[in-house]
Amino acid sequence: MSAPLVIVGLSGGVDSAVSAHLLLEAGYRVEGLHMTNWEADDGYCTRVDDEAEAAAVAEHLGIVLHRANFTREYREEVFADFLAEYRAGRTPNPDVPCNRHIKFDAFFSWARRLGADAIATGHYARVEDIAGRPGLATAQDRNKDQTYFLHAVPGSALARTLFPLGDLSKPEVRDIARRIGLPNHARKDSTGICFIGERPFREFLAEYLPASPGDFVDTAGLKVGRHDGLHFYTFGQRGGLGIGGVAGKADAPWYIIGKDYDRNRLIVAQDPNHPRGMTTALKADRLHWIAGKAPPAPARVQLRVRYRQTPVEATLESVGKQSMQLRLAQPLRAVTPGQYAVLYAGDLCLGGGRIIARTTLADGAEPVRADAVASRTGNGR
Repeated sequence: MSAPLVIVGLSGGVDSAVSAHLLLEAGYRVEGLHMTNWEADDGYCTRVDDEAEAAAVAEHLGIVLHRANFTREYREEVFADFLAEYRAGRTPNPDVPCNRHIKFDAFFSWARRLGADAIATGHYARVEDIAGRPGLATAQDRNKDQTYFLHAVPGSALARTLFPLGDLSKPEVRDIARRIGLPNHARKDSTGICFIGERPFREFLAEYLPASPGDFVDTAGLKVGRHDGLHFYTFGQRGGLGIGGVAGKADAPWYIIGKDYDRNRLIVAQDPNHPRGMTTALKADRLHWIAGKAPPAPARVQLRVRYRQTPVEATLESVGKQSMQLRLAQPLRAVTPGQYAVLYAGDLCLGGGRIIARTTLADGAEPVRADAVASRTGNGR
């Protein structure tokens, strides 16, 4: 009986290349599949270099490299949602829908048609059997753990997924790449959003969303500057505000602590821990649970609201089919609508959802209305 066939998503990066090598060492039959998810002749897209690196890795390892173009699926499932979220005043994280719809749906289905028994990627995560169902567990390298981005992956895909790097650290992966002479062993890790590349973010977003200038105001409602549009800014942001030398104000940085959607204003303060910027509770929708059903509420959980954040204690107060409510054990700064609230029980990722509202420490403050302007406005490489 022949060994199982595993098709690895070869992006051109070192992580997926080492994953393929480790699977070969473990005795699997291995083939690669390079995905093209974005095409642009703008000087920033790395598509050509990525494909060349993937081909060089496949040749070095002696494996077949397949190619697939998922640009249509990416634009429909990921990019369209990305723009819609910004129009609604939220700050999206496209890596989550990319993993759900592209890497573990379109790619997974393509690999299965090629005869794959399983797929593999260069994500830092682990799959564990939990009472006969696939469970998603954090990677050994907590600094690289990517379960935050993987929390919405369908269980049917997780059941046939291998994460060869789950028990390795990034330095160990680099050492393996150098030791076996991978042609991309020194290639830099990709950062940021793949379709934006190294270009200035605001420049890219302005191509798709019109500017809607308004005022920066302090917590007393005093105008302290002008902004270019709510969608260019995010909660907790300090840099790039262009506010300085305000008469009667201290010579200190300003931080975004709120958005007034009705009046197109950004609320700022010079105290990064101002009560209006500190979240005590939040609401999330677009729920997905790794085990197929929600944890019973009320329940104590660990919560991440951004990648690489140390999990914080929280209480899952209520959960339904459409949304959940969480109360934080300690106020948390810069909780951002559009990002994801991902729940954990120890090393196990339970699932999560998109943050759509938050309640702050400020007395009488209303939850952020993350959808109020809808009519106006984990890469594994």
